[in-house]
Amino acid sequence: MSNNNQQKNQAELERVRHSISHLMSMAIMELYPKTGLGVGPFIENGFYQDYDLPESISAEIFPKLEKRIKQLIKQDIKFEQHAVSFKEALKLYQDDPYKTELIEDLKKAGEKDVSFYKSDWFENLCKGPHVKSTKEINPDAFKLDKIAGAYWRGSEKNKMLTRIYGMAFSSKKELDDHLAMLAEAEKRDHRKLGRELGLFIIDPLVGSGLPLFLPKGTIIRDALWEFLKEEQLKLGYQFVTTPHLGRLALYKTSGHYPYYKDSQYPPIKIDEEEFLLKPMNCPHHIAIYQSQKHSYRELPIRLAEAGTVYRYEKSGELTGLVRVRGLTIDDAHIFAAEEQIEQEFLSVAELVLKIFKLLNFKEFRVRIGARDPQSQKYIGDEKSWNKAEKIIEKTLKGRFNYIIAPGEAAFYGPKMDFIAKDVLGREWQLGTVQLDFNLPERFALTYTDKNGKEKRPVIIHRAPFGSLERFIGILIEHFAGAFPLWLSPVQIKILNVGSAHEKFCQELTTKLKDENIRVELDLANETVGNKIRQAVAQKTPYMLVIGDKEMKSDKLMVRVRGQEKLLEISYRELVEKIKGLIKEKSLAL
Repeated sequence: MSNNNQQKNQAELERVRHSISHLMSMAIMELYPKTGLGVGPFIENGFYQDYDLPESISAEIFPKLEKRIKQLIKQDIKFEQHAVSFKEALKLYQDDPYKTELIEDLKKAGEKDVSFYKSDWFENLCKGPHVKSTKEINPDAFKLDKIAGAYWRGSEKNKMLTRIYGMAFSSKKELDDHLAMLAEAEKRDHRKLGRELGLFIIDPLVGSGLPLFLPKGTIIRDALWEFLKEEQLKLGYQFVTTPHLGRLALYKTSGHYPYYKDSQYPPIKIDEEEFLLKPMNCPHHIAIYQSQKHSYRELPIRLAEAGTVYRYEKSGELTGLVRVRGLTIDDAHIFAAEEQIEQEFLSVAELVLKIFKLLNFKEFRVRIGARDPQSQKYIGDEKSWNKAEKIIEKTLKGRFNYIIAPGEAAFYGPKMDFIAKDVLGREWQLGTVQLDFNLPERFALTYTDKNGKEKRPVIIHRAPFGSLERFIGILIEHFAGAFPLWLSPVQIKILNVGSAHEKFCQELTTKLKDENIRVELDLANETVGNKIRQAVAQKTPYMLVIGDKEMKSDKLMVRVRGQEKLLEISYRELVEKIKGLIKEKSLAL
């Protein structure tokens, strides 16, 4: 399908989704005539509408609403747009403070009148677009999804409204496919699997958004970092360690305070000085670079750290590991000469692609995050921004297909983001590479060129994972908790049939641990069947059940995750097989 046809079909689907939200409002207002109407746009995969209802409702109302919406669809209702004067609009919504506020905002913005859509008896302030008639809507291709609370206009100072979400597609098959994907996503939910597999917890006494990694989760975290550390050492990175806070003056110089102020916690006063919990690692790395003089012969200088930073997130937006308040970024800052930018960018891109291949992210796209010229959230002048954006485009041209997204830049410079699809087809922004001409200027960074003159380096900010917390959350769902062998917290589980086999199991466990293989021994006084079920639930790659037969044999009978047939193999062959797969970081077992 061509891009033009895709865009046309998407536009038609968006009109359908928006129109169903109006039909839903009609069904709601038949039940509750005095309902206040908040916003109700189409969104990815569907729509939502906010309501100020006279009573609380639950999802139990959905079948009734869906039945009424289908009846309205079959009535061939027309959607007709017309302009209404401000006076008329305010009169129509005199009992609705939400629409009144929106109308007043349009008036202040200089609009001449207000756009309304009429569908049967229902008149609604709306700029559209909508279908011409409900006969364009497939009554079997939508479903109401969930109910949530939503503050009016997103402000906690305003009233909490009831938000109803719905899904809508072109066909019933597309809806069914989407529902199947949601069911699979629910089974893979990293919060659920995190508890079941003993990977992490979030303790309310510690605080929301501050995950605690348990021993098994820490093994995964350490394995990922060790892999990335080895790769970075090959590429000439040097590792540093920086504190969790710094003087407020540092962040004022960098521009994080105030340009990034909404994402930061309030300053902390210590001995008459103000400090800030670290929102970014870059000012600390800059201080390390600045601590001594540098020659062009040293560049590029690549400083790396798994540095924990702290970001303010609203409590309602916190989500397991993927949206947290304390996050550890696999950060690095490359201090380079301008002529080295292209090579460094491509080197980071190669590292990101290696990670994708290693972890089975088969599809990805590239986005250039550019500055929005209308926004005031950026530091630096237009000339340096234009220069940085052109360098990124020149570097990527012919190498990657990319889109340019105005407004997606970091506040100090444009960036290249990798958007990867997981096994469920969901997109995640993972690796990022950012080009920065502005912080070197603000900190007056220099190096001496080959002519003995002082020059300004550039900074390339990069994070292949993004953050360890979020990346692990994504991986839990991507693999459904069945990690590759090298990442699995427990690589072999040994189960005894009875007490007579305990000593043999203990000796076998010790031998395997001496080979640096992660082993867990289950000597519990339970049935073998129950032990096997528990090991399967823990998604253990290899399982050894030891009874009389196994003790007498020179072969081990190994249960391999996901395979019905037992693997008959000698102890030494098993060790070599496992060590080989770990070394290769293979996806196979």
